[in-house]
Amino acid sequence: MPTLESLKRRLESVDDLHSVVKTMKAMAAVNIRQFEKTAAALEHYRGTVELGFQAVMHRQPQTLVGAQAAPQKDIVAIVFGSDQGMCGQLNEKIVDHVLTYLEERRRERSNPDVIVVGQRAAGRLEDRGRIVNDLFGVPLAQSGVTPLVRRLLFNIEARLADKGPQPVHLFYCRHLTGASFEPHRVQLLPLDRRWLENVRKKAWPGPSLPLFTMNQDELFSALVRQYLTISLASAAVESLASENASRLAAMQGAEKSIEDQRQELEGAFHRQRQMAITEELLDIVAGFEALKKPDATDARA
Repeated sequence: MPTLESLKRRLESVDDLHSVVKTMKAMAAVNIRQFEKTAAALEHYRGTVELGFQAVMHRQPQTLVGAQAAPQKDIVAIVFGSDQGMCGQLNEKIVDHVLTYLEERRRERSNPDVIVVGQRAAGRLEDRGRIVNDLFGVPLAQSGVTPLVRRLLFNIEARLADKGPQPVHLFYCRHLTGASFEPHRVQLLPLDRRWLENVRKKAWPGPSLPLFTMNQDELFSALVRQYLTISLASAAVESLASENASRLAAMQGAEKSIEDQRQELEGAFHRQRQMAITEELLDIVAGFEALKKPDATDARA
C-alpha cells in the first residue's frame, strides 16, 4: 500500500503535468486562430489572382490552350505532416491518404517522387515502404512559411527542369472547425483546364471591362507564379492549423485523463490519511486506557 508521502509526490507530479497540458492546450488554441486568419488572408489574395487570370482570358480566351489535364505519368507528391509529436492522428491520416492515392495509380506503373514536409510523416511513409526523395522541416511559426514555400518552389523548378513536365500534387490536412480536420489533395501542376474555364466564366465584379497594359505572356507567367506560391502557402498554413487542432484534441483527452487520475489519487490520499489518523487515535486511546489501569504493586498493597 502506498504511503502518504508517495501519494503526495504523485499528486504533485500530476498537478505539474496538468499545468503543462493546459499550457499546450492554450497555445494550440491560439495558434489555430492565428493560422485561420492567415488562411483567410491567403484565400482573399487567391481571389485577386483569379481576377488576374480572368482578365487575361477575357482578352484572349485561347490562353486556355496552355492548360491541360494532368498527364498520366509519374507525379510529384508534396506531403505536409509534422515534426513534433502529441498531434493525434494527423500524420497517420495524411500518410494513409497519400498511400491510397498512390496505390490507385500503381496499375499505371508510375514511380512518383515524394517530397515531405515533416519528419514524422516521412518516417511513417518509409516505415510503409515508400521512398522519400526530399525532406523539409515544418516551420515553427507563420514567419517560417514564406522561406519554406521558396525552398519548395525551387525544388519543384529544379525537378521539372531535370525530368520534364510532371503533375505535381499537394497532400495536406485541411482544417475544418475547432479540433477537426480532414486529408485533402490539390493538383498544383499543370493548371487545371476546368478550373481556368470556371474562372473565365465568372461574372466580372464591376461595371467596366478588365484592362491591363503589360505584356500578356509575362502577366500570365507572373500570375502562375503567384498561384503556385499561394497554393503552397495555403497547404502549409492549413496543415499547421490542422496540426494544432489535432494537438488541441489530444490535449483535451489528456486533460480529462489527468483529472480522472487526480481524483483517484486524491481519494486514495484521503483514505490513507484517514487510516493514519484513526491509527493515531487508537494508539492515544490505548495509551490512555493503559494509564487508567492500577499498577499491580499498588493493588497488592
